[in-house]
Amino acid sequence: MLNSLDLPGRPEDTRIVVAMSGGVDSSVVAGLLKREGYDVVGVTLQLYDHGEAVHRKGACCAGQDIHDARDVAASLGIPHYVLDYEERFRSAVIDRFAESYIHGETPIPCVSCNQTVKFSDLLETARKLGAQALATGHYVRSALVGGRRQLRRPVDLDRDQSYFLFATTPEQLDYLRFPLGGLTKAEVREIARSLGLVVADKHDSQDICFVPTGKYADVIERLKPGAAEAGDIVHVDGRVLGRHDGIIHYTVGQRRGLGVSLGEPLFVVRLESGSRRVVVGPREALMTGRLHLRDVNWIGDGVLADLPPGGLEIMAKVRSTRPPQPALLGRDETGVHVDLLDGEQGVSPGQACVFYDEAGEGARVLGGGFIAATTSRFDIGANAAPATERLSAGLG
Repeated sequence: MLNSLDLPGRPEDTRIVVAMSGGVDSSVVAGLLKREGYDVVGVTLQLYDHGEAVHRKGACCAGQDIHDARDVAASLGIPHYVLDYEERFRSAVIDRFAESYIHGETPIPCVSCNQTVKFSDLLETARKLGAQALATGHYVRSALVGGRRQLRRPVDLDRDQSYFLFATTPEQLDYLRFPLGGLTKAEVREIARSLGLVVADKHDSQDICFVPTGKYADVIERLKPGAAEAGDIVHVDGRVLGRHDGIIHYTVGQRRGLGVSLGEPLFVVRLESGSRRVVVGPREALMTGRLHLRDVNWIGDGVLADLPPGGLEIMAKVRSTRPPQPALLGRDETGVHVDLLDGEQGVSPGQACVFYDEAGEGARVLGGGFIAATTSRFDIGANAAPATERLSAGLG
């Protein structure tokens, strides 16, 4: 007989490690599982030097958050451990973020953190502690189907975090549990109050925890001195419009602060790290049709190599804040690609494209990959060949 976490045995005989960030979500997970009678162990990761973030509203995984996680664990009467993962976090997440940014990409460090520190290193720690599962406060659901777990979108789509978990492997999914997938944020806060948790009304943490000011370029310059090299600002038609102080100060889709004027709105269309060029153009030049992917993770049925000749109809999500849209998933001699049927503006290499079987609540995550390069929707099909220059530029 399975318990409420789809694990054999009684809750009191089942040890669960809860990844406690110090926020309300993971605290409620610990509280709910403790209330159900599970043998709960709380683990908090110290991920970076928290001196500058200790008093910053919205800081995560450092300073005040560690203190809050300790307080919650004490109030629940569960053991709690703080693990120093600073060195691992720097090498696996922060350094990769900096390198990606230097190459003109828009990286997503939360995905890297889940891939390495949380769902690899922490997961192994949970096993060593004798836990039958690792539970987190992510707003996603997993369902046991045919002996394997499927990753699905949560009830509260406004809090959906499945976009950041596309790289989770089937083996990791079998060990992970997400108790909040069937709850709304409002319900979670109400549970926190009923449990008497001090974090019940605590503000949500920011996505990128190691950027204290929100200014990415400042962080890159500190981590990689000399990374900001000057170059040309070039129109898509080839005209040189001006100079810039480094592509790290620009992102695809940016309009303000370009430092050039042409009498019409201009947007950053792409960043070419090799030539240090910032390419700008009109809004219509931002419309992307095809995404060329790297590091693709497939957690759907079968294998990715068995895609139908005409491509697989999916719903694709290219930003965490945007709903999935109709797309075709295909592959050719260059690799895996996704054709966005309605197009998308301002897509940048380094972002993720996540695959779903449908759009709404409970939709299954089929996998995803990182965007290596993009092709304008107007270049797809007969005119796709000239996109080679853009492909090279996107790869950095």
